[in-house]
Amino acid sequence: MQKVELLDDAVLRSLIKDEWVIAHRERALTPDRPVIRGTAQNPDVYFQARETVNPFYAAYPNILQTTMDRFAQLTGRQYQLYEYHGDPEAEKVIILMGSGCETVHETVDYLLTQGEKVGVLKVRLYRPFAAEKLIEALPKTVKKIAVLDRTKEPGSAGEPLYLDVVTGLMECYQEMPLPKIVGGRYGLSSKEFTSAMVKGVFDNLALDHPKNHFTIGINDDLSHTSLEYDANFSTEPDNVVRAIFYGLGSDGTVGANKNSIKIIGEETDNYAQGYFVYDSKKSGSVTVSHLRFGPNPIKSTYLVTKANFIACHQWEFLEKFDLLEPAIEGATFLINSPYQPDYVWQQLPRLVQDHIINKNINVYVINAYEVARNAGMGGRINTVMQVCFFALANVLPREEAIAQIKKYIRKTYGKKGEDIVQMNIKAVDAALDHLHQVTIPNAIDENAGDIHNPIPDTAPAFIRDVLGKMMARQGEDIPVSALPCDGTYPSGTAKWEKRNVAQEVPVWDEDVCVQCGKCVLVCPHAVIRSKVYEEAALTNAPASFKSAPAKDLDWKKTNLKFTIQVAAEDCTGCGICVDVCPAKNKSQPKLKAINMAHSYRSGNKNEKTGIISSLLPTQTEIP
Repeated sequence: MQKVELLDDAVLRSLIKDEWVIAHRERALTPDRPVIRGTAQNPDVYFQARETVNPFYAAYPNILQTTMDRFAQLTGRQYQLYEYHGDPEAEKVIILMGSGCETVHETVDYLLTQGEKVGVLKVRLYRPFAAEKLIEALPKTVKKIAVLDRTKEPGSAGEPLYLDVVTGLMECYQEMPLPKIVGGRYGLSSKEFTSAMVKGVFDNLALDHPKNHFTIGINDDLSHTSLEYDANFSTEPDNVVRAIFYGLGSDGTVGANKNSIKIIGEETDNYAQGYFVYDSKKSGSVTVSHLRFGPNPIKSTYLVTKANFIACHQWEFLEKFDLLEPAIEGATFLINSPYQPDYVWQQLPRLVQDHIINKNINVYVINAYEVARNAGMGGRINTVMQVCFFALANVLPREEAIAQIKKYIRKTYGKKGEDIVQMNIKAVDAALDHLHQVTIPNAIDENAGDIHNPIPDTAPAFIRDVLGKMMARQGEDIPVSALPCDGTYPSGTAKWEKRNVAQEVPVWDEDVCVQCGKCVLVCPHAVIRSKVYEEAALTNAPASFKSAPAKDLDWKKTNLKFTIQVAAEDCTGCGICVDVCPAKNKSQPKLKAINMAHSYRSGNKNEKTGIISSLLPTQTEIP
């Protein structure tokens, strides 16, 4: 999402003549004017028929440029078929097209201030490729060119844009000698392309013999095509709020951040931008929101790499991921914490404490789940955390920000009913009363734990070294040689990943259960399993292990036992099992044979320690 200046409909209408629209529609196939179009042709005429379109392609570049010039007259926005930006006497130029152009543009602007003679040529017309126009746009002083393609053509002499530029310069370039041209690949499948990588490409051009057919942004330890670059290089200005929010799929984090962008983009003069990264596991998985707000247009078309605000909406993420690695000196860190402010520091992993002390990070905590539950919103903590963000980031005056949040709550949830709106507003009003700053000691706590490896050491090597890194959000660091060349992956790997994300998990009441098995059937993550077994199997079972006599007639005859077991670490807390359960507890009509109970993150608080105690039944303690 990004703030844009919309064009008036009258401007768009003035670019298109009515007679053109009418002519276009009259060429449509219709029974009123029957023609045959799209016939199969034999070799005697097919070749000639293909060549009939040449005049249209030849005329198109001039027609497009004329339209671009007309557009500039109407809007003040001037575009060129091949648009150069940079030093007019640049010696090193990057040629590319698409969203990566803005990243290179931003980096070129920074390098110009450092005295570099660099530039970027943005390709706006690719087919038909007008080589003469591209050469006209290039500075006459250019000595080295890097052509970047966001694709890979296995077995080819080079990627498409690279080949076209090489051919075009060979056929049309009048200056001698020809510039040195190298090609490279970047950003496949939307992989990150940052200003640091752009700097790496320019550094490669600066070499006496630049590497050709290179890759940037990966570690190719197999074919050794990758360029090295300084990942700490950044062009992000200090006057831009750069925020990263770590949330859980379905907790409302992304929705709240989208509203934040709308509030700031529409209600202030600031520019706003948001990128939202979704885990492929959907609900119950990690979502990461990257937001930027600033007084100038934002050209950083990549995720935030140096953040001055970071929010962790789920405590367990602190135990799994290095969330503070992108934090800059003096950044603000907001945590949704189940612990009291005085006891938070002892619970933070050693790496998190190290970042906080060394980077002088300001830490704030709020028990957002408690606030949300008291407001009747269950696990939807989005508006609570949104209020805290506005209070800490100083993008808007606090009172104005809260008023705008309430306005967008009504706009977003109004169709769902006034009760939903009032719940959200109640949460907003209560949020700041529960926001506390954490006092940071001068040293790391000796008893602090470490970030947990998501995969046990007993897992197979591929699961541990490849899939484990993906689960730990370290997939960017996996080298080429570690991945299978034929795309074959082992099956049954989900058993190694225990996400442990549910705030509430199902608890089985063996006395009420009718043993219908519906909860087992509907569980989307196969978290609930039922077993029938001989009573002798319970000989060494813990005293807390739950079982009941099997109700099926054939099972009754042999005195079999029945158990429903919940794998709490795999549960996402969706509650579908409770919805489908037909058995009612007659003594407590609100309860069924399976019910949701709070996990340790949202249980009762021990006033002496500040630690949340578990409300889970004892059966969930069994491995």
